[in-house]
Amino acid sequence: MEKAKKKNSLPLRIWRARYIYLMLLPFFLWLLVFHYGPMYGVMLAFKDYSAKLGIWGSEWVGLKHFKRIFVTPDAVRAIRNTFLISIARLVLQFPLPIILAVLINEMRGTKLKKVYQTIFTFPHFLSWVVVGAIMSNFLSANGAINSLLSWLGLEKVSFLTNSNLFVAMLFPTASWKGMGWSAIVYMAAIAGIDTSLYDAAKVDGASRLQQIWHITVSGIRATIAIMFILDVGGIMNAGFDQIFNMRNSVVSSAVQILDTYVYDITFASVPNYGFSTAVGLFESVINFALLLIANKTVGMLTGERLYG
Repeated sequence: MEKAKKKNSLPLRIWRARYIYLMLLPFFLWLLVFHYGPMYGVMLAFKDYSAKLGIWGSEWVGLKHFKRIFVTPDAVRAIRNTFLISIARLVLQFPLPIILAVLINEMRGTKLKKVYQTIFTFPHFLSWVVVGAIMSNFLSANGAINSLLSWLGLEKVSFLTNSNLFVAMLFPTASWKGMGWSAIVYMAAIAGIDTSLYDAAKVDGASRLQQIWHITVSGIRATIAIMFILDVGGIMNAGFDQIFNMRNSVVSSAVQILDTYVYDITFASVPNYGFSTAVGLFESVINFALLLIANKTVGMLTGERLYG
């Protein structure tokens, strides 16, 4: 009995799989250096940082910077904008990759599927710098859209200087750029569905829409649940790259989210590293809490969980 335990001991199992662990070593080193190492700087959130004294030598101020978040009007506005934009993204953008994956799957002919998949995936590889420049050229006062409106005798529209229009424009542009790439996950899940289920449904007289709902969508329910949990867990990340590259001074306050706020108070003004670190840590804690809540809630409703 004792010999059997020794044969299955953890050190012995690790030694037997030593080559696999050796292959994983570069990843663990990367994780340690670039993800866990920088966490040392989180202490700045609890200190009045002085470059002369360094992180360890700077004065400890406890929760001073966190309290400041809730009494600073710009920070409160950034929190509100972050929640509103992120929830709107979740409602308007989350279903689109699922719908696209189902539509492509329903197409007849493998070549046609590949053509459309390539067309919808290509925008993902364009940086937001390029997309921002394209949108500026199309939607500016003298851009293609306003030039067309002027030619038709219609009044020009201030797409880039009207806060409401600018916020509304965030969602279709983000969907155009990322929808095809996100759909790949769902298409892979659909590919794993047993095709005999469709044959059985046809024999039972199920319509195409019934097959889609009861077989295709039902078959990728676990994937949808996991992706939804991950999206809720990142709800405080309202799209820094997009907003940073597309915003301007006129609409800046309407689209100021926490990530752009941290950037502005760190690089566009006299920096307060303790306060900016506190804002970033606050954002991460909220994301983590929302991830736990989403995992628990989705697990109770669907039985699918990211963990636990």
